[in-house]
Amino acid sequence: MKHLKRHMLVAQAGIIAGLLTGMKDAHANNFSDIAENMTNSIEALPGLLSGVAYLFGMLLGVLGVVKIKDHVENPGQTALKDGAIRMAAGGALFALPIVYESMLNTIGTTGTGIGAAELNRVEFNVR
Repeated sequence: MKHLKRHMLVAQAGIIAGLLTGMKDAHANNFSDIAENMTNSIEALPGLLSGVAYLFGMLLGVLGVVKIKDHVENPGQTALKDGAIRMAAGGALFALPIVYESMLNTIGTTGTGIGAAELNRVEFNVR
C-alpha cells in the first residue's frame, strides 16, 4: 500500500510540475474553442433522443394496450381514458424523430434549407 501511495505522489508531483512550468503543447481555451467543442459534442444528441423516443413510445404503446385490456376485463376498476392517454403519448413519442427531421429539413441548419431573407430595396408606386 505504501508503495502504491509513493508512486501516486510521484505521478501527481510530475503532473503539477508540468502544469506549473507551462507545457508548450497545452491548448489555450478561448470562447471559440469551447463553442466548437460543445457543437461537436451535441452532434450525436438527436440520434440518442430518437432512440429514447422510440423506446418510450413503444413502452407507452404497450402499457396503453394493457390498460385497455384491463378496462375490458373490469370497466369499473380501470377507466378507458388511462389506456387512451398512454397510447396517444406513445404515438406522439414514436412520431417525434420524424417531426424533428422534417423540421430540420425545412429550417435547414446545414445550409441546404431555406436561408434568411434579405431586404435589398423597397419601392412604393402610388398612382
